Amino acid sequence: MRFIKTLFILLALIVAVPLIAALFVKSDYQVTTNVVINRPVAEVYDYVKYLKNQDNFSVWAKMDPAIKRSYRGVDGTVGFVSAWESDNPQVGQGEQEIVAMETNKRIDYQLRFLTPFEGTEPAYMLFEPYEGNRTNLSWSFKGHLDYPMNLMFLFVDFETMIATDLLRGLSNLKLLLESEPAPQEQVQSP
Repeated sequence: MRFIKTLFILLALIVAVPLIAALFVKSDYQVTTNVVINRPVAEVYDYVKYLKNQDNFSVWAKMDPAIKRSYRGVDGTVGFVSAWESDNPQVGQGEQEIVAMETNKRIDYQLRFLTPFEGTEPAYMLFEPYEGNRTNLSWSFKGHLDYPMNLMFLFVDFETMIATDLLRGLSNLKLLLESEPAPQEQVQSP
């Protein structure tokens, strides 16, 4: 009988210790990365404002060539939704909506993840003029894990993983925009 009581106490401790520890682990995080693109702000903004263009530079969009896409609304405007569905568990199912836009300055998004986990998280892109006719583009993502799932922060470095993916996406965008010929200035004839 004493063995069973000891075993029960031991099992209770095994369950209780992580749950208690999760009370002291953060539940929110934010990641911001940036890149300088050798193009003017208006040109970068005019490309990025279209969610469909993210397929050309986002790391997550490129993870599954067989991804199923659907859209609602007018791309490049507030309320436009780009939805995705993939059998790849790293991609899963969800949608991204443009929730606010400030021309040539900022675009805010809401990401709604459905699988492999559920969550609604904000993200934004910030466009700033940089040394001449270049653009400092920041991509920021905020995340949250409810108790007791926040215990995963002790084992998985979400911030570094997401920062790496965002930076790779921005690097892809930089390469894409800088490889296209710059618009020619119109020369007026006399």
